[in-house]
Parts: sequence; structure tokens; C-alpha cells
Amino acid sequence: MNLANLITVLRFPLLLLVVGLLYSGGMAGQFIDVGLIALLILMDSLDGIVARRRHETTLVGSMLDVAADRAVEIVLWVAFAHLGLISLAIPVIFIMRGTLTDSIREVALRQGESPHSMMRGSVTRWLVASPAMRSSYAVIKALAFMTLALAAGLHNSDAAYWDDVSTFGAALAWLATVMCLVRGLPVILDAHHLFQSAEFQVPAPPVSRPVHE
Repeated sequence: MNLANLITVLRFPLLLLVVGLLYSGGMAGQFIDVGLIALLILMDSLDGIVARRRHETTLVGSMLDVAADRAVEIVLWVAFAHLGLISLAIPVIFIMRGTLTDSIREVALRQGESPHSMMRGSVTRWLVASPAMRSSYAVIKALAFMTLALAAGLHNSDAAYWDDVSTFGAALAWLATVMCLVRGLPVILDAHHLFQSAEFQVPAPPVSRPVHE
């Protein structure tokens, strides 16, 4: 358990705190969640920076990072859908996409490759692993989560403009969903090489030979 992995693991209890405040913290808790969600997303970047600078990049770290990202996005999308702030279709899309890509990445990990090193094409690698795409995707998700938490708090405070904030948050959520699909498709397209190893080859049936008397 190095420092980078510790930062990643700490995102799980922080996520539980965010959800608890979202449902039981009242208006004040929902406003506090805006800052906590920002911290939750920033920790995703921080663990990567720490891992690279301290040379703590490992397959376990890659697995934990993907698991934490998936937990954060699925739990928050489901919570906001349950609160009626976004369409149920959004968490459904994230869950289906995540299930498929994570299954492929599990095969990659078994073959000693990280979720990013498994990418082969230059375009697909850029879509999935480039700092520009990862950062923009993280920012859009963070803004969507923070705006939706703010909308929940404004709704409880009976603010007149809460509906505008809610609509903006829903629009950001759909934009994040589109980027989720755009970054998930390359994983599927580049997965073919993972299933060409001997471990995944179907053995040829035995050749029957005539019996000579």
C-alpha cells in the first residue's frame, strides 16, 4: 500500500460521505457536497501525479484507480437519478459501458497490461489515455456532479433559479455520457489482440485417423 494507492483507496470512504450528505445532510450538507465532490475528483488526478513522481506506478494501482473511478461515477449518477435530477438512462449507459470495458481490461491485466498500455492505435490511445481527453472528461464529470449537488441544495432552499441550475447540470451530465461512450468504444476496438494469445485459442479437434488392419 504505497502513497498513491492510499490516496486512491481514500476516495471510497469519501464517496460514502458525499452520498450520506446528499441524502441526510439537508440543504447545508448538499452545499458542502459541492466542495467534497471537487476533492473527490481532484484525488483522481493526485494519485496519478504521486504515482509517477514517486515511481509507484503498478498494475494494482491501475486496477484500484479504475475501480475508484467506476464507483464514483456509478454511485453518483444513480443517486442523482434517484433524486430526479437526471434521466435514469444516464446511469444505465454508464453501467453497461463500464461492465463491458472493465471485462476487457480484466483480460488485459491478466496479460500484464494496464488499462492504458493495452491501447494499440494512436487515435484510440489518444482518446482513452491522453492527458487532454482524461482531463476534459474529468472536468466535465466534476462540473456535472457539483452542479447537480448545488441544484439539490437550491431546491431544498426554494431558490427561484434552482430549475436553471438543474437544467444546466443535466446538460453537463449528458455531455459526460457522450464522452463516456466516445472513450469506451476504442477499448472495444483495440481489444482483439488480447484474445489472440494461446490462452484464448480454441484447441483444434483431434484428427481421426483410419485404423489399418
